[in-house]
Amino acid sequence: MSATRTSKPISVTLGRQQSSLDARLASGAYDSASEVMRAVLRALDREEQVIAAIMRAKVQEALDDPRVDIPAEDVFKVLRQHHADRMKAEK
Repeated sequence: MSATRTSKPISVTLGRQQSSLDARLASGAYDSASEVMRAVLRALDREEQVIAAIMRAKVQEALDDPRVDIPAEDVFKVLRQHHADRMKAEK
């Protein structure tokens, strides 16, 4: 009984990252480019999960902040003035 493939073959152009893949294969840490790519995708998944958790915590922190909200109009007024001051200073 043969195993059914659950993924499809793809072609990837790595550019500058080709040397990184080649070094990993040459080191013997991985047996194939597919193994390297699967490890890379797992690492990327973990990184994205960490970033998402940090962002959720930051949003919750902002929602839980007891300080009075600042109207967006006031914030943008300050930002426009700050930008105008920087533009003047660069001239």
